[in-house]
Amino acid sequence: MLPEGLTIEDLLPHRDAMLLIDEVVSLGQEKAVTRSAVSPRWPMTDAGGVRALILVELAAQTAAISNGWQNHLTNGPTADQGGWMVGVKSARFFVDRLPLGTDIIVTSENEFVFEGFREIRAEATVAGKPVAEMTLQLMQAGTD
Repeated sequence: MLPEGLTIEDLLPHRDAMLLIDEVVSLGQEKAVTRSAVSPRWPMTDAGGVRALILVELAAQTAAISNGWQNHLTNGPTADQGGWMVGVKSARFFVDRLPLGTDIIVTSENEFVFEGFREIRAEATVAGKPVAEMTLQLMQAGTD
């Protein structure tokens, strides 16, 4: 749940079809939990749903929520959220596709933080069962 007056757009630069998160379930400086429902407006969707690869983007956006919140607390509400470059260190998918309308819960937690670098561990679940486990490496793009 986001603090009163704060929106997902305040913490993420994503808009329109690239904004995949529907709700912030819980939020901390090192960890976030989000909920998303597979939507036909998402990239890579078709009548059968979406490939599991989209879970990497959901994990990255969930990580950006907690890291954006940390930046908001440290630098104030008008702080530039900037962008993050994301690398996939590891990813295991337990499904091939997710049907339209599927509710996905993603938990992302910072495992290692050093200046503009983060290594995060993320898990995506559907109906309480894991559908993906990922380790992502995030590097904050320069703001110069």
